[in-house]
Amino acid sequence: MAGLRLINIEKVYDNGFQSVQDFNLEINDKEFIVLVGPSGCGKSTTLRMVAGLEDISGGELYIGDRLVNDVQPKDRDIAMVFQNYALYPHLTVYENMAFALKLRKIDRNVIDEKVRWAAQLLGITDLLERKPKRLSGGQRQRVAIGRAIVREPQVFLMDEPLSNLDAKMRNLMRAEIIQLRQQIDTTFIYVTHDQIEAMTLGDRIVVMSAGLIQQIGTPQEVFRYPKNMFVAGFIGTPQMNFFPAKLKKSGGYSVELDGAVIDLPENLSQMLASGGAGDQDITLGIRPEHVMLTGADDKGSLKAKVSVSEMMGSEIYLHISTNLGDAVISVALINLPADHPNGFKNGEEIHFTIVSELAHIFDPKTEMNLLHT
Repeated sequence: MAGLRLINIEKVYDNGFQSVQDFNLEINDKEFIVLVGPSGCGKSTTLRMVAGLEDISGGELYIGDRLVNDVQPKDRDIAMVFQNYALYPHLTVYENMAFALKLRKIDRNVIDEKVRWAAQLLGITDLLERKPKRLSGGQRQRVAIGRAIVREPQVFLMDEPLSNLDAKMRNLMRAEIIQLRQQIDTTFIYVTHDQIEAMTLGDRIVVMSAGLIQQIGTPQEVFRYPKNMFVAGFIGTPQMNFFPAKLKKSGGYSVELDGAVIDLPENLSQMLASGGAGDQDITLGIRPEHVMLTGADDKGSLKAKVSVSEMMGSEIYLHISTNLGDAVISVALINLPADHPNGFKNGEEIHFTIVSELAHIFDPKTEMNLLHT
């Protein structure tokens, strides 16, 4: 097994378009890394450069201690699982899984042992004689993963492997990938646009936008301490609310928004002071679950109207309209006010405030988080 180092990796196409720039990442042996971001951010291109399916325009790529920029894909000792499964339709499941091993002229008995071991691991032993057209999407994905497993590569690469599955099957396959990782214990690089996959699968996640790394960290770090507004808005469901506001310094710090004054706790004030923040315009970020309903006369209360009320089972998502813009509030059913046992009506007036301890303060020009630089 091996770690990887990507040093100043770039990808520039013949038309001059730069898909990936200044990509620097060190991946530890047996680490599960997830590249996450919106479509077109360069995550799949980065994965394909690791696989050798795309030429590297600049920088250095090491697998273990070996520089592999000019090494052919077949000689990099990696295995890739594609979004569309890429199974041979005329071969059985067994033959698909054994194909790469046969090309390497491995002993037939060894091939049989590896294929049956992987099939048992993935729960597809009873499918070995079927052809892909007789399999469901989830079964095809298991076969594609099994084909990669039998090669026992140094690195597994997965390019949005669950995107073609329905929601229920995605949940099941996520759990299976977690279990698989625990059993084969090798290095994984996983690409997805789905933040839930990123948060549940990755030891660390790499958030990308427009070809650039925006932040690297554990799922908890990226969620709790986003470095900028892009990361804050991309990670989290529903996404973070952003309000234009003013930061005021008078001993400690407070935030003024739409006539309300909200005092910030001492720990946040100390962070702002250490960064030299003063009286200035800011963008206040607050997650929907960190907004609280209040009475009209409560301190720091803000007024809003309900635009849409979404029942989500154990909670309600309230889409609201305020003087500061639209926002979303997540209200747990157990915390519903006594006069709202069945939710809220569209157009209804409500009042809310924020949990100031969990607020994020962004510079509206640079969009950087002034609390977590």
